[in-house]
Amino acid sequence: MKSLNKIVAVLGLTFVMVSCHNNSKPNYQFFPNMYESVSYETYSEHDVFKDGKEGQLLPDGAIKRGFVPYEIPNTPEGYILSKSMKSPLDSITSNPEKGKELYGIYCAICHGDKGNGKGKLVEREKFLGVPSYKDREITDGSIFHVVTYGLNSMGSHANQLSQEERWQVADYVLKLKSEL
Repeated sequence: MKSLNKIVAVLGLTFVMVSCHNNSKPNYQFFPNMYESVSYETYSEHDVFKDGKEGQLLPDGAIKRGFVPYEIPNTPEGYILSKSMKSPLDSITSNPEKGKELYGIYCAICHGDKGNGKGKLVEREKFLGVPSYKDREITDGSIFHVVTYGLNSMGSHANQLSQEERWQVADYVLKLKSEL
C-alpha cells in the first residue's frame, strides 16, 4: 500500500509539472530591464539625460589626476629658459636602468647607443645631421624640453613617455654625454 501511494504521488507530481508548462507562453521574467536593457548611443539625443546628452564633456582646463602641466612654451626663449631647470627626481625615483631601457627604445635608433649621433637610421642614411651629445651644451632641463616638444627633425615624445620617464631619459643622456 505504501509503494502504491508513492507511485501515485510521483505520477501526480510529474503530471502537474508537465501540464503547467506551456511553450506558447514563456514563464514570467522578473526585472526584465536587467536582461533586455535599452541601449543608448553615446552623445545622442535623449529625453532621459540632462541637456539631452548622455555623455558629458570635460570642462575647460581639466587635467588628469597626477599630471603636472609643463608651463615653458615651445619657443627658442623657452628652450633657453629650460636650461636652468633641474631634474625633480630624487635618489628613490631616479632609475638609471629604466632610463637606459627607454633610451634604447626611443632614442638609440637615431642618436646611437653611445649618444654619438650614429644610430641605425643615420648609418642607413635615413636621417642626416643627428648631433653627438658631446658637441652640445645640454642640461637635464633642456633635454627634457626637447623630448617634450621635439626640435628640428626630432618629434615630440610626450605622448610616448610620461614626465617621470622623460626625466629618467634626460638623466641617462647626461650620463652618456659624460662618457663621450
